[in-house]
Amino acid sequence: MPERRRWLSALALLLWLLLFTRVHSALGKDVAATATANALALQSAERAVHLDIEPGVNHWLAGHLALSHAAVYLYRSYYAVVLGVLVWVFLRHPEVYRRALRTMVAMTALILPVYWAVPMSPPRLALPGITDIVAAYDIWDAGSGGNHYSAMPSLHVGWALWCAYTAWSALRVAHPLPSLLPWLFPLLMTADVLATGNHYVLDVAGSVALFAAAVLAASAWGRLVQRRRVEAAPAQG
Repeated sequence: MPERRRWLSALALLLWLLLFTRVHSALGKDVAATATANALALQSAERAVHLDIEPGVNHWLAGHLALSHAAVYLYRSYYAVVLGVLVWVFLRHPEVYRRALRTMVAMTALILPVYWAVPMSPPRLALPGITDIVAAYDIWDAGSGGNHYSAMPSLHVGWALWCAYTAWSALRVAHPLPSLLPWLFPLLMTADVLATGNHYVLDVAGSVALFAAAVLAASAWGRLVQRRRVEAAPAQG
């Protein structure tokens, strides 16, 4: 029965992510002016506290061809990392898989209202002088892609944090020191999205807040499920 529940939960997750993708793709309709205004306001706030590093790191990366190509590969291929981590814990660490699944669902549920409430254009569309690195060196010749009005928070960084947290949870008991290495992934992704002109520093801060909220929501969800199982046990007995 537990094995069957795991497969059913995997199917439910797939359907949930497909629904998220369709809803997310519909967010960028008729909000261009608002998204640009929000982006300029965010950049002004960053400038006031000296966090407006996006133009500088973008110009630096644009001057290094090999690193630009590497940045595009990372930006495009992170989906494979997310899928790989999910499959790995599904097959090898079922106790971590349940927590990872709940966190993933919580993240997608929490992020959509933010995208609706605060549409945000990325630096490559809102700030003059920013080079769209992904479009310039795209390995699939498909442009930067994605929704152009959902920069805040960065889902790339959010999913990278999810990967690191999931891998750390699976490895920390048996391999405490190696379990720290996955946390390099969100750091690398942060540098990538800032330098390629896709996100702001405050987008990254928003991703950390989103991830923390998702972990708390998933923990509460798990406690609720466990409590209901304990309450149902006497009745089944």
